[in-house]
Amino acid sequence: MSSVNVLQLESNSKIKINFNGGDLSSDSGLLLIKEFAHKFGFHQHVSQFKTDDMANRFHKDDKNLLQLVYQIIAGYFEEDDADELTNEPVFANILDKKALASQPTLSRFWNRMNEKTLSQFNEITKSMRASAYAIKCPKQVLLDLDSTLLKTFGKQEGEGFNYHYRAHGYHPLLCYDGLTGDLLKAQLRGGTDYSSTGVVHFMQPLLDEYDKSYPDVELFLRGDSGFATPDLFKQCETNGVSYAIRLKANSVLYSNAKHLDEEILEATKDNMIDAVVCYDEFYYRAGTWDYPRRVVVKVEKPYNQLTYQYSFIVTNMDLSPEEILMYYRNRGTMENFIKEGKSGFDFASTSSKNKVTNANRLGLHVLAYNLFNYFRRLVLPKNMKKMQIDTIRLKLLKVASKIVKAARYIYFKLCSSCPYKEAFYETLENIRRLPQLE
Repeated sequence: MSSVNVLQLESNSKIKINFNGGDLSSDSGLLLIKEFAHKFGFHQHVSQFKTDDMANRFHKDDKNLLQLVYQIIAGYFEEDDADELTNEPVFANILDKKALASQPTLSRFWNRMNEKTLSQFNEITKSMRASAYAIKCPKQVLLDLDSTLLKTFGKQEGEGFNYHYRAHGYHPLLCYDGLTGDLLKAQLRGGTDYSSTGVVHFMQPLLDEYDKSYPDVELFLRGDSGFATPDLFKQCETNGVSYAIRLKANSVLYSNAKHLDEEILEATKDNMIDAVVCYDEFYYRAGTWDYPRRVVVKVEKPYNQLTYQYSFIVTNMDLSPEEILMYYRNRGTMENFIKEGKSGFDFASTSSKNKVTNANRLGLHVLAYNLFNYFRRLVLPKNMKKMQIDTIRLKLLKVASKIVKAARYIYFKLCSSCPYKEAFYETLENIRRLPQLE
């Protein structure tokens, strides 16, 4: 019989410490994610996931995928974390395993990734969207297009120097729903690719999906000047998508907006400190366009400044110029979605030498992001729906508990002094009210 090593603090001799507290966990809030994933049908979505290597394995491919998704949501981004979580009781019970897959097992799992598994990730993302829409189908979807930089280190396949970000990395293409934060689609691209490279090919399957499966959903699209390509304009017009895309200013656009400069001068002739904004619209045809398109313009003189700021938006929408500019201005939320994906879900975990493996890594992290985002907007209490993952982890997922095993049941005795106990109960009740999805 081994003795328990008891430590005594010098700062307070009444305090003694030992590691004989039993099975404890600091991630008990993951039980909420597990319950939501069950009602949402997430485990069924990933149950058929498999690599080409069909060897009999103790740790199956779908279980490895689930383990990584739960690790990411809990904030354990590195595969090395799996070794420390091997016997973690909450993870073991969520995955219904005696022990988690180790780091070498997960590394071999990534090494089996290829184009087929990447297609499977895309199909799982699509089926998750169908489940979310089965619960509550939106009337409108705002397709927010953007790109970002995922930094790389060393000679990784496909990496390159991106002059916009002035750094080496990958330059993935992302499409979010700007109204809900759902990441509709992501594609890893080379670091030197321009923002709009491959965007038409990227968007068409998504547009076809909405046309076939959700024909009553009204589609809108926003993009910055990097996506001001006539092929995308035409794609939107052909598929019934209302768009507003920023244009890079040029001499012709400035010339069309010259009368607004004169209006501002007239408005500020007696007080040049005041802020003034003027709007207008005109039809414009660039050299690569087949026909003229509507362009709305805003010229703004900020308070206490003499220089003007210009914004040109090409659109096929019938809103007034003020409404178009307001609609486009709200695009800033897209940057928050990207920041959360990179900092809260480690989208930049593209550490493999092989590009297709890194594309699969991004695909899996996208699954984790979307599972949490559906959880956040469908079942969290109202006052928590706008909180980001780091805050939810702290308040609702990182809850201490003691695990007690009885003859028939496993009890998770959560921390009695948890300050968000009511939010935990409310979230669980919201999950139970969801319809059971297959």
